[in-house]
Amino acid sequence: MSENLEPEGGRARESADDSALTGAVVVGATPGQNPRVVKEAGRYAKLLGATLVVVHVDVTRFVTYEDPDGYVHSAPIDINVDAGVEEFELVKQEVGAQLVGSGVTWEARQLVGDPALALKHFTKKIDAQLIVVGTRRRGFGDSLREFFTGSVAARLSHRHSLPILVVPQSEPMADDEDFPEVEADA
Repeated sequence: MSENLEPEGGRARESADDSALTGAVVVGATPGQNPRVVKEAGRYAKLLGATLVVVHVDVTRFVTYEDPDGYVHSAPIDINVDAGVEEFELVKQEVGAQLVGSGVTWEARQLVGDPALALKHFTKKIDAQLIVVGTRRRGFGDSLREFFTGSVAARLSHRHSLPILVVPQSEPMADDEDFPEVEADA
């Protein structure tokens, strides 16, 4: 379900058959993510001679059931929310721009539900070689979310036997540095 967004250099391939992705490198992608995450994933895909599969997980939807042939039926958490479609399109555009001239063959997939569980299920299904994820973004809201749900990388590492490459999205924080202050609305 990828589009040919890159006429020169890297190549996007279109296929509905996930069996063609056996041995791929899988990268979790979100809109606005630091390009370093996808570029590192592309570098490893090229080193391993594998297809890069860019996966966006729509957290506004959940899996209702899966057909025996693997087709996943989903439903939105909020009937009025369709943000996942726009986010997926944005991810594909950003990845196309980031991989220009790389020579990396890539495909994009959108999954639904919990990011760690969706990535785990998908990477097992295609017998992936490597999972690449970015660190969380810095900020109070992201820190709070990670406190309650845990990081995707940590949750994957406890539930999966695949190697997981965690790429920093920004410069690391100093050991004595605090998170930025958030102004509360009065």
